Amino acid sequence: MTDLFTPLRIRGVEARNRIAVSPMCQYSCDRDGLAKDWHLVHLGSRAVGGAGTVVSEATAVSPEGRISPNDLGLWSADHADALRGVADFVSRQGAVPAVQLAHAGRKASTSRPWEGRDPLSLDEGGWETLAPSDVPYPYDGEAPPVRRMDSDDIEKVKDDFASAAERALDIGFEVAEVHAAHGYLLHEFLSPVTNGRDDEYGGCFRNRVRLVREVVREVRDVWDDDKPVFVRVSATDWLPDRDSWTVDDTVRLADLLHDDGADLIDVSSGGLHPDQSIPHTGANYQVPLAERVRNRTETEVLTSAVGCVVESNQADGIVRNNRADLVMVGREHLRNPYFALDAGRELGIDDLPVPSQYLRGF
Repeated sequence: MTDLFTPLRIRGVEARNRIAVSPMCQYSCDRDGLAKDWHLVHLGSRAVGGAGTVVSEATAVSPEGRISPNDLGLWSADHADALRGVADFVSRQGAVPAVQLAHAGRKASTSRPWEGRDPLSLDEGGWETLAPSDVPYPYDGEAPPVRRMDSDDIEKVKDDFASAAERALDIGFEVAEVHAAHGYLLHEFLSPVTNGRDDEYGGCFRNRVRLVREVVREVRDVWDDDKPVFVRVSATDWLPDRDSWTVDDTVRLADLLHDDGADLIDVSSGGLHPDQSIPHTGANYQVPLAERVRNRTETEVLTSAVGCVVESNQADGIVRNNRADLVMVGREHLRNPYFALDAGRELGIDDLPVPSQYLRGF
């Protein structure tokens, strides 16, 4: 029976267990997008802590794709050089280094969460944002200017994702994850709430999913055939009072993305609009979404689950009961970098990947 500490092999990459560090924005760059010591210690310590896969925070594929001026980026050779040591260190600890490639769309150009997450005007160092439609995110304050993307913008976004993926592959990342969730650019194209276009990228389902499929194909084309591509999605907008993105849409999209070369769908939810109505946010609250995608798709696409996973038996049950193939642990990894080692000990795993330097503690 598959459990939390069964290795997971996807294409030619094998993770030592089914625990992944979920991508979590750190907002710790010096307004230049370059990785700092913080990123090495943050991601490296979770690899030391026994996680099987360590995913970087949302890493912007272009300057205008950042959520805040302090976001991590991968739009130049200098950015790749700054991240190279992170991928190398994570790999040398026995974990699989993964990079999440992202564009924030209309939710770009804001301050950091601990600074209020307010939209930044051009005078404050903000920038014009891009979106499928020229409708800004409904902030309490005045939003930065937003431009409806034309065909040149769309082609540039696809090129930016592909170029960032090439840089990530060159510096040693083994998994590329395309971020199409949480109300950021690709999610904005998916949902009828934010996509009011009447061209080949808007309107019907097949048109609205066109851009994310094209981006995934672009990334797959430059990525090593022996290495996996993940896609993070918001399975639902949590907006039942209007025409919006639903779990059934996600199931349908997952099969298409598998055909495009995606190996795993990283199932999250929400983030598109402040009106979202989430029934509860307790333990495992998003796991049923991953379970539904996993068990209703027609292809053999894998899934990962997220959502208030904080205990070893809880995480193990998700895998053991075939609810998902991988468990993305976020906030608990912020509290405890050694979650995976502690979970293994609690579950009675004998052969834990404890670094020699830490053996006395285990």
